[in-house]
Amino acid sequence: MKSILVPTEQNALLPSILQSALLLARKFDSYMEGFALFPAMIELYALDSGVPLPIDEIRDHDAEMAKETRGVFEKFMTGNGVPRASRDGALSFGWLDAAPDGDPFVGSYGRVFDVIVLGRPGASRRSRPSMTTIEAGLFESGRPVLIAPPTLPQRMGEKILIAWNGSTEQARTTAAAMPLLKKASHVTVLTVQGGTVPGPTGEELARYLHRNGVLCEPITVQPDGRSTGEAILAHAASLQCDLLIKGAYTQSRLRQMIFGGATRHILANASLPVLMAH
Repeated sequence: MKSILVPTEQNALLPSILQSALLLARKFDSYMEGFALFPAMIELYALDSGVPLPIDEIRDHDAEMAKETRGVFEKFMTGNGVPRASRDGALSFGWLDAAPDGDPFVGSYGRVFDVIVLGRPGASRRSRPSMTTIEAGLFESGRPVLIAPPTLPQRMGEKILIAWNGSTEQARTTAAAMPLLKKASHVTVLTVQGGTVPGPTGEELARYLHRNGVLCEPITVQPDGRSTGEAILAHAASLQCDLLIKGAYTQSRLRQMIFGGATRHILANASLPVLMAH
């Protein structure tokens, strides 16, 4: 995980996003690149409103916000002793100027990074990252997304919980997390009874991980009246885990929007960093 993309916008989770990126980067002496993330102009005004788009005003506002956002990003990095980009493979940071507006850029540009760091989404883009940003990263980049929690994480990747459900999405996410799993002091493979799809068991995953040098413990638990997502987060808390590895959207997005699902619950409620991929 030598290259980390950090889409940056002014909201309440920005300190946690930057801290999560830094904790990850320190593990691998990574390069972190930020850019100012703005919604596309079409998101700001309804097409049928009959009101002309004040394009010049929007561009001036975005330019000023991009300057402020870059200042916050660079102040955080330099304040934590991270140097500007170098070619020696050491811990460093950089900034991309004039990134295109809109969430699709997160997915397309993220394809040339090892991981994208975003914040736990909320209903209001002004206070929390947007769900559409998360989905752009998950569905368009082909890369894992690290979801920062609302509160500043103090550590990451020492005690890891893998939320195993036997799915293709979970297998991809576990493979993407292998560099972190190999550095962890303790890894738990959790299976929630009734929350799986046809596929390998948690014990079979544990054997695979052992062969790759990852010592882990497989555990199967009953939901005890909770949803799968609730059981996963409760067990992560009981073990004092500092990172959750979770495949995203084993069920379709539409089904999860209507009926709920583990991915939706975790995105709405996780209090620890979560590494996701689809």
